[in-house]
Amino acid sequence: MTLVRRAVPVLAAGLAALLLLASARPAGAAGYRYWSFWERAGGHWTYATQGPATVRPDDGAVEGFRFAVSADSADASRPRGTADFTSICAATPAASGTKRVALVLDFGTRADAPSGQTPPGRRTACARVPQDATGADALAAVAKPLRYDTNALLCAIAGYPRTGCGEQVSAEGRQSGGAGGSGGDGGNGGGSGPSLGLPIGAGVVALLAGAAVWQARRRRDESA
Repeated sequence: MTLVRRAVPVLAAGLAALLLLASARPAGAAGYRYWSFWERAGGHWTYATQGPATVRPDDGAVEGFRFAVSADSADASRPRGTADFTSICAATPAASGTKRVALVLDFGTRADAPSGQTPPGRRTACARVPQDATGADALAAVAKPLRYDTNALLCAIAGYPRTGCGEQVSAEGRQSGGAGGSGGDGGNGGGSGPSLGLPIGAGVVALLAGAAVWQARRRRDESA
C-alpha cells in the first residue's frame, strides 16, 4: 500500500513537469528559410550531397534551386514543374571547350517568402560554361545577382530575396498562402519540422492513464 501511495505523487509530479515544459517551450519552429540545391537524374530530383560551389556537373546535367522554409534535407521542397535538358537547352548549341548545364530556378511560394517580398515566377535557363565550371559558376552565368553570406551560404538568386539568409522561421511567423501558395508542389512539402507537442501530449496521456490505474487499484485494495 505504501508503494501505491508513493506512486501517485510521483506520477503527478511527472505530469506537472511535462505540463510546465509544454507551457514554457518556445513556439515551434517551422525550419529555416533558404535556397536548397538539387540534382536531376532518372526523371527525379535528389537533394545534392555537395554544395553548388564544389560540385562540377557534366555536360547535359540538370540542376535545380528551390527557395522555401524547410526543417532539414528530408523536409525540403523540390523544384516544381518539368525539368528536361533537351527542352531547356534547345536554343543553346554545344561549343568546343564548354559544357551546357540546364538550371531550374524555383523562387518558391508566398507562404515561404520573407515579409513584404513577392517571389518571382519559376524559370529555367541553360548555362554554357567552361568544362571545369562548378554548379555555382553555371548559376552565376544565368542568374545574377547572386548574394552569399560570410560563410559562403547562398542567400539570393537573381536578387531574391532582397534580405535575409538562412534565418530560422517559427511556425507562427510563416505567411499564410495566397496566390501561388504552397499547393501544387511536385515534391515534399515545406511544412513544419518535428515538434515537441505530440511527444509531450502522449506523455501527458500516459501519465494520466497510469495515475488512474493506481488510484483504482488503491481504492479496490482499501475496500477489500
